[in-house]
Amino acid sequence: MQKSYILRGITMNFKNSFHPFAIITILFWSSAFAFTKLSLQHFSAFSLGFLRYLIGAVTLIIFGVLTKMKLPEIKDIPWFLAAGASGFFFYIILFNMGLLTVSSATSSVIIATAPLITAFLSRFIYHEKLMSFQWAAFLIEFVGVIVLTLMNSTFSVNIGLLWLFIAAFSFSIYNLLQRKLTKKYTALQVTTFSVVSGSCMLAVFAPAAIRELSTAPTAQFFYITYLGVFPSAISYLAWAKAFSKSKNTSHVSNYLFINPFMASIFGFVINREVPGSAAVIGGGIILFGVLIFNFGGSFFKASAKKS
Repeated sequence: MQKSYILRGITMNFKNSFHPFAIITILFWSSAFAFTKLSLQHFSAFSLGFLRYLIGAVTLIIFGVLTKMKLPEIKDIPWFLAAGASGFFFYIILFNMGLLTVSSATSSVIIATAPLITAFLSRFIYHEKLMSFQWAAFLIEFVGVIVLTLMNSTFSVNIGLLWLFIAAFSFSIYNLLQRKLTKKYTALQVTTFSVVSGSCMLAVFAPAAIRELSTAPTAQFFYITYLGVFPSAISYLAWAKAFSKSKNTSHVSNYLFINPFMASIFGFVINREVPGSAAVIGGGIILFGVLIFNFGGSFFKASAKKS
């Protein structure tokens, strides 16, 4: 009876909810790590960032034209500019600056603080509350990220940590802005105007990107097209849709914890990077935490009903 109640609760959570959209986003974002690594064999980090989001912006504009999407109100343009700056321009610059002096393992741990920062900010800005078991799930997931990334690595301590923390904070601001904007605009509108704003800002790297593009091998065109269409346009669209369906910002951003684990899987599939025991153990801990965060309520309700 208890199992049936829990399964029924899980099914209801998935039906017409934010979960499928958040999962789609994480799957494509996770694949971006492997394709980014391939693209960086030719492109510089900032050039790749500009080209990726430029392709994403063009893709979203095409969707917008086909669906006769309306333009935003003039008074809301600053909010879209803020979303473009926090989610794309500042984030990619700060993230790349951090990677110059910090190991990939360390960077994964620091960026994994974004869901925690989002939860704290949404608590004070939107007065959103989380249950005690959800805060415990946060801790479990973060421990999983640490195990996955640092079990066989070392933790780097230098100025790069500061840039990465600011990058995580910047993306948390983007999450909060998505929550605000999706209350008034559709997910397609929010994503399109945010990505276009960010792409315009990243255009400062256009000259270098054009030079590198002119000498790019054929395979590189496939890589950047994939990055622009799927991990950028479609993923951010699904991410905005998830925020529009969720009643709580942290319920969506919590899925970011799965990124490192899924990235290791895509690294194996695409780049033949064999995951070690750390990936298996850490990934299992992360998934356990995600299940507790999203479905712990159903378990406790079932337990209370049984007692």
